[in-house]
Amino acid sequence: MPKPDESRRAFLRRAALVAGGPFLLVSSAGLHHLTAHTSAIEQTEDERIFHGTMDLAAKEGLADKPIGDVIPALGFSFLGTPYVAHSLEAPGPERLVVNLRAFDCTTFMESILVLSRCVKLKVKTFDGYRRQLQFVRYRGGVIDGYPSRLHYLTDWVWDNEQKKVLRDVTESIGGKRAGKVIDFMSTHISSYRPLSDTGFVRRIKETEQELTARSYVFVPKDRVRAELAKIHNGDLIGTATSIVGIDVSHTGIAVRKDGTMKFLHAPLSGGEVQVSEGSLADYLAKYDAVTGIVVARALEPLP
Repeated sequence: MPKPDESRRAFLRRAALVAGGPFLLVSSAGLHHLTAHTSAIEQTEDERIFHGTMDLAAKEGLADKPIGDVIPALGFSFLGTPYVAHSLEAPGPERLVVNLRAFDCTTFMESILVLSRCVKLKVKTFDGYRRQLQFVRYRGGVIDGYPSRLHYLTDWVWDNEQKKVLRDVTESIGGKRAGKVIDFMSTHISSYRPLSDTGFVRRIKETEQELTARSYVFVPKDRVRAELAKIHNGDLIGTATSIVGIDVSHTGIAVRKDGTMKFLHAPLSGGEVQVSEGSLADYLAKYDAVTGIVVARALEPLP
């Protein structure tokens, strides 16, 4: 694991200097058209961060460690990275959005998982990272319009369990079955620009009906403290919520620090990636709308 006083920004500045100069920023639309033969793609900030992270992983020998140890090691290296809302909502047709410069809660957890898979799979290229990100973010790994993105956390967990990316371990940690109607997106259409397409609304409703029928398991908040020993370093955490129509309202990573299982996450309220002062259970206790947690455990990726 990187040393606690390691400055990610300082590390990446050194990496940039070694690589040969300042960043060259290009738009995401521009990225789509660049090829491996161009030098411009190698100078994008996201790609620099990817390579800096892989260099850091090599320095720490993370490829030889279990993925459950890789996830918190890389997660801690992003401490202080700014929060940005709605980071995946790009204009135009649905496409893969990459942003390692700033995160919302979901993209932080997802990006760290994918970077960790890249470390274990010895992925060396930014295109390889993009392929892994698409595989995790979209249903079956295929981009097929806005509804193909895994918008609900329990759907993301279910689909990635089918793809053998992770395992839902909530039930083994004392979880109970939730009977809840999931329909927030289809009942708040005006909040989602792509849902001006009635075909997309129909597909989202179909997904929501499947989620409602499937249900999900969560560990009740008042049981989390007693079950902390069953949560592993690097487990992926979703906070179940009492908000009508939603399964999970926030996400992050369980990390062991100073002998305590804490919560590493990118909260809107904090404005940057941070780790909870107290335990994961202490963090959950502060929020009335949080009813418990969903817990997923990353699997060692197969080549």
